[in-house]
Amino acid sequence: MSTAKVDAFLGRHRRIALDSSVVIYAIEGSPKYFDVAARVFQWIQDRNGDAVTSTITMVEALVRPYRLAAGARAREFHALLVTYPHLRWIEPTIEIAIEAARIRAAYNLCTPDAIQAATATVARAGGLVTNDPIFRRVPSVEALILDELL
Repeated sequence: MSTAKVDAFLGRHRRIALDSSVVIYAIEGSPKYFDVAARVFQWIQDRNGDAVTSTITMVEALVRPYRLAAGARAREFHALLVTYPHLRWIEPTIEIAIEAARIRAAYNLCTPDAIQAATATVARAGGLVTNDPIFRRVPSVEALILDELL
C-alpha cells in the first residue's frame, strides 16, 4: 500500500466521500484492502476531516450478511456504521437526484454510482475514496482508486 499517496490525498481534502466498496472492505476485513480502508477510517475518526456517504452504501454493505442469513452480523455492521464518528449518512434528496441524473447523463454512470457521485458533489466533498475507476469521469470530485495503491 502506498501510504504516501493516501496521506497526500487525505491532506488535500477537508471532506471526503466514501463509496460502498471502501466501507465493505473495512467492515468485512478484506485482506487485500483492509489496511488502506482502515487508514481512511482512522483519518475520519481522528477528526482530521469528515466523511459522507450515501445511504445506498448501507444497502450494499448489508447485502452479504443478510444473504448469509447472518442477521446478528448485519445488526452489528449497522450499529457500527451509524455511530462511526465524523461519518455522515446522506439520504437521497431531490437535489441529489437531479445532480445524479445530470452526472448519469453526462458521464454514463449507473444509477447507484451516479447517486454516490452526486452525494459527494452536493455535500461538497472534494475527494471520493473508491475502487471503481469510473468515478474519474466525474470532474467535481477527485477519485482515489484503491487498486492503484497496491
